[in-house]
Amino acid sequence: MATREVAVTKTIPATAEQIFDLLTDPSRHPVIDGSGTVRAARPGGARRLTLGSTFGMDMKMGAPYRITNTVVEFEENRLIAWRHFFGHRWRWWLTPLPDGRTEVTETFDWSTARIPPLIDVSLFPRKNRAGIEKSLDRLAGLFS
Repeated sequence: MATREVAVTKTIPATAEQIFDLLTDPSRHPVIDGSGTVRAARPGGARRLTLGSTFGMDMKMGAPYRITNTVVEFEENRLIAWRHFFGHRWRWWLTPLPDGRTEVTETFDWSTARIPPLIDVSLFPRKNRAGIEKSLDRLAGLFS
C-alpha cells in the first residue's frame, strides 16, 4: 500500500480557534467521535492538550478498554495529532477561511504504526474513513 493514511476534509462553520479549543480538551472528544468507540476522558490527564501532553481515554470496541495517548504534533490553532502505544496517529489540520469558517482535515495515519502491514490488511482504514466522516459531521453540527 503506497499511502498509509485515510483523510477526510470538511468545511466547518466556526473559526479555527473555536475548533482548536474543542480538540485540545480531551473531555470533549466523545462529543465529536463518529466511530462510537470514545467513551470518556480518564481522570488525571491534561485538561488542555499541548505538545507532549498525555491523556487517557475510556474506549469500547466490542469490549471496554483504556488507552493513553501522547500529543506528538502541535501548532496552536492549526494542527494537533496524538498517538498511543501502537504508534498510529490521529491528526487534525485546520485551515482558516476568509469568511470565518475553517477547512478541517482529520487523518488516520498508520505510517508510524509499530506494524503497518497488519493495519494494511485489516478493516481499520475503511472503518476509520466512515468514523472520520461522522466525526466531521458531528463537529460541524456543534457549530451550526
